[in-house]
Amino acid sequence: MTSTLATVEDVQASLDEIHDAAEGRDFTADEVAQIEALEADLAAAQERRTKADELRARNAARRQIATPAIHVKPGKDADPADELEVAFTAYLRTGKENADIQELRAAQSEGTPSEGGFLVPDGFRQKIVARMKAFGGLAEVIDSITTDTGNNLSWLTEGDDTSNLAEQVDEGGTFSGGADLSYGKKSLGAYSYMAGGAGGNPLRLSRELVQDSAFDIVGRVSNKLGERAARKRAALLVSGTGVNQPQGIVTNITGTTTAANNALTYADFLGWIHALDPAYRNENCRWAFNDSFLQTIRGKLDTNGRPLLVDANAGIENGPRGLTLLGYPVTVDQGFSNFSNSSATTNFGVFGDLREGYIKREVRQVEILVNPYSRMQQRQIEYSAWFRFDALQQNTNAYIALTGHA
Repeated sequence: MTSTLATVEDVQASLDEIHDAAEGRDFTADEVAQIEALEADLAAAQERRTKADELRARNAARRQIATPAIHVKPGKDADPADELEVAFTAYLRTGKENADIQELRAAQSEGTPSEGGFLVPDGFRQKIVARMKAFGGLAEVIDSITTDTGNNLSWLTEGDDTSNLAEQVDEGGTFSGGADLSYGKKSLGAYSYMAGGAGGNPLRLSRELVQDSAFDIVGRVSNKLGERAARKRAALLVSGTGVNQPQGIVTNITGTTTAANNALTYADFLGWIHALDPAYRNENCRWAFNDSFLQTIRGKLDTNGRPLLVDANAGIENGPRGLTLLGYPVTVDQGFSNFSNSSATTNFGVFGDLREGYIKREVRQVEILVNPYSRMQQRQIEYSAWFRFDALQQNTNAYIALTGHA
């Protein structure tokens, strides 16, 4: 049975054709409609591919269980996914590939490291992703998409239409005002990053430790590589230059300053809130800054002597998840710079609808490479993990950057 459903490559080629034809000019209304329809097709095609890959991996695991290179004794009702996890753990301990994980070998493709590496099973990948989420709070409150491949994605941005109003037209009269919609485009890529050890080298562990059955190799390696990936991602999401790397949420944005070069006051926070158009002061609106600034504002009071910072879960959970500042939730992210009230050039935080204003794109597959050979004389095994992502500002009207006063 054949299928006429378009592939990811077919849809992307159609999108590229429209964008190339519109180079140097705004999109027409018909082109915008075509792009929106194609982007829906692209999402559907990517979902089909993800499901197909998962089914193929499970089927391959079933076929290979009978003759694994490293013997794994399956239980009576063993789940093939569990067998794959066991085989991958054996790979981490020895660096020798099991026949069970042949389907995980990374395909050769532009921008993807694949010299002997394997795409990690879902269980291992989720451990890394979970650890990455724990570090960068900003990543959890912005717009986010995940794709199978790292092909560039075109992203539409709408021009400022707030000055265009409807016009009263008398009977028999003509319409004289108005303006056409204008759209720009940006591109979400997928930059490659390696999480490893010191000096740009892989993470190194002694063979004795790795081969000790009591040592949780999956947990230890995934946690440590995940932490290092998280720190890099968190820093780029805040202040990446946008040149050959992701664009940070505060990069090249003129921040909204405090009222004066002195201690923070209640009026400063009111000024920040009302610097944002009320259209974006909605249920998604929030503050984001680092823990140092959180400490700075603890104990600040309004004109009636009430704390500006309120713990919504006082007595139950005394932590950042329950914090609100003048009614808006607070997200703590250590990627932000420290607050300085003597500088109007350092953006130390943001306020607004961050999901509308900023987006990150990640490639679903994380690749890990185990090298038992290069450090054999030192009796060490090397580990490195590769991940890919990009991010950009998609609507800078939806939030403001916070800064001090010159």
